[in-house]
Amino acid sequence: MEPKKPEQPEQKPGDGIRSMRSTTAFRVINFELYAKPNIVVMTIGAACFTFALGYMAYMRTKYENMGYYATVDQDGKEYFEKKKSKWD
Repeated sequence: MEPKKPEQPEQKPGDGIRSMRSTTAFRVINFELYAKPNIVVMTIGAACFTFALGYMAYMRTKYENMGYYATVDQDGKEYFEKKKSKWD
């Protein structure tokens, strides 16, 4: 009697790594490889990211229009200082 081989799930095009045999720990650690794409979550995430970038750009231009400029100190931190005239 020949030992029975475990049945492989049917592989479909586009399954990629999901169709391969792996351990539960690998699937938990690399969840993003096995999760199916969700267009709603992706759209919300992209919109939030775009809003955050736009808000940072808006705040930077707001400070620059008020007469501030970005300076970097020795520690590498960025500060906004008011522009000063050499005559002051």
